[in-house]
Amino acid sequence: MPDAHAASPDARPYDALLLLSFGGPEGPDDVVPFLENVTRGRGIPKERLREVGQHYFLFDGISPINDQNRALLDALRKDFAEHGLDVPVHWGNRNWSPYLTDTLREMVTDGRRRILVLATSAYASYSGCRQYRENLAEALVTLQEEGLELPQIDKLRHYFNHPGFVRPMIDGVLKSLADLPEDVRAGAHIAFTTHSIPNAAADTSGPVEDHGDGGAYVKQHLEVARLIADAVREETGVDHPWQLVYQSRSGAPHIPWLEPDICDHLEERHAAGVPAVVMAPIGFVSDHMEVLYDLDTEATTKAAELGLPVRRSATVGADPRFAAAVRELVLERAAAERGQDVTPCALGALGASHDVCPVGCCPARTPKPAAAGADSPYA
Repeated sequence: MPDAHAASPDARPYDALLLLSFGGPEGPDDVVPFLENVTRGRGIPKERLREVGQHYFLFDGISPINDQNRALLDALRKDFAEHGLDVPVHWGNRNWSPYLTDTLREMVTDGRRRILVLATSAYASYSGCRQYRENLAEALVTLQEEGLELPQIDKLRHYFNHPGFVRPMIDGVLKSLADLPEDVRAGAHIAFTTHSIPNAAADTSGPVEDHGDGGAYVKQHLEVARLIADAVREETGVDHPWQLVYQSRSGAPHIPWLEPDICDHLEERHAAGVPAVVMAPIGFVSDHMEVLYDLDTEATTKAAELGLPVRRSATVGADPRFAAAVRELVLERAAAERGQDVTPCALGALGASHDVCPVGCCPARTPKPAAAGADSPYA
């Protein structure tokens, strides 16, 4: 069987990788225009945008996501070079500079014709997958109107259960547990967090056969949480209780969203006598604004009010193991495109995700909820 991860890496037929992310403001003057981009077509008044933008103003109007993407770019380029993978890595955003359309225009002008896309969202959902594909389609329409030759673009599969994504998070939880006071460590609860989305969007996430009762979105997060909790038990000898919880809810109050919220969960766990909590943001690739505000600021403040010791574990970010995982995903997809037999790398019971999204996967939601004003995969 041909090995997609051979020593002499072959990315054919692909000639470039595009890192596709959400984008974020890089100064106070960028905040409102950025939020207008995020909420385009939703009729959100500027006054509301300024209110939502206060999260950014707490950090001088600068979202950390762009610097984190730059760090990931550097890590990917370094890993590719060290392993002889001659594939240039570019970066484009949905909602801020460098814009997706501008980046694709540059890539096409440079002669790139078969492009793989890595989205900074590991799970299935409309805004974590289909919306990125819609943005790519819109960008191609613009390039076609400009008379440019269009490239073929393929999006890499969901990587939520790839070991290069999961293992860094395991280590992050272990480090956070070790950082707790010894007298509360053994009884610590793990709160695995991800972005809340409308129940209707969750229920229709992933392929049609996964629809209902949270869909693939909840199923995939629960799988990752189990993988991490099992590894923590095996490596510490302690079976820490855990739960999947949510954060960063936005939109009209009458629309049901996934619950419980992390702050409500902290109150409930404290009332139940839990001595400490580790918050593990498994739904996020990097420590962007929602992690910094919703967990490090809001949830940590709530825990302090309760007198509940908490720690927040790290996201994957630019971890070299994640960069290596991306390389493996590129080689895996390239080998499959060449007609080779490939065994995709994935942990747990769900197996590797699909390469091509099936019909009915993660349909668009109507109406779209108001954005939370933070740089998440769901807005």
